[in-house]
Amino acid sequence: MEYSKIIAITGLPGLYELISSKSDGGIVRSLEDKSTRFVSSRVHQFSHLESIEVYTERHNENLVTILKAMEESREKLPDDRNPAALKSYFEKVYPELDHSRVYASDLKKMVKWFSVLKANNIEIKLSEPAAEEVEKEPKEMKQPETAPVKKVTASKEKEEEKKPAAKKEVKKASSAKETAEKSEKKKPAKKTAASKNKDEKKSTAGAKSKKAAAKKKAK
Repeated sequence: MEYSKIIAITGLPGLYELISSKSDGGIVRSLEDKSTRFVSSRVHQFSHLESIEVYTERHNENLVTILKAMEESREKLPDDRNPAALKSYFEKVYPELDHSRVYASDLKKMVKWFSVLKANNIEIKLSEPAAEEVEKEPKEMKQPETAPVKKVTASKEKEEEKKPAAKKEVKKASSAKETAEKSEKKKPAKKTAASKNKDEKKSTAGAKSKKAAAKKKAK
């Protein structure tokens, strides 16, 4: 029987082993009379001993710490019906308890629970995470580190492949500009409107002078 499966149930005395849990409760076995029963979670609340903490003068301590101190102590367990004896016992076993917040009923409950655990030969210790889960964590953490590196290298390769093509396009564009400029130079310059008028005036003046010369000859 494991300590991690031991629970306390509100409204019911003693400790229980949680055999199976359901959405509306759980099947439990009493550590005192070994009876098995179904307990509804709508009526009662389940508390794993692993999750219970106790007030101290420094900070909260897990119940395991106090139970371990009781196990290692040579002090005789007090009468749980005597509040003064309970307080005196815990002042010797675990003097850091905050007695302003840990009441006599709490001390009584810890003494009873300790007696039940020892009677059932249950080792008082917190459960440890499975070895497989611990080994999987580093592998899962490495995956996001390697994945982006592959994406970056792939994108760089694509960029390198695109660069020569871009250079070729630039060269083509520059050569096209050069040929266009050469063709423009070869074409004769277009006459402007002013030059056309001058040419027309010259041609009319030449015609008039020819007519005048012809008249003189006729005379």
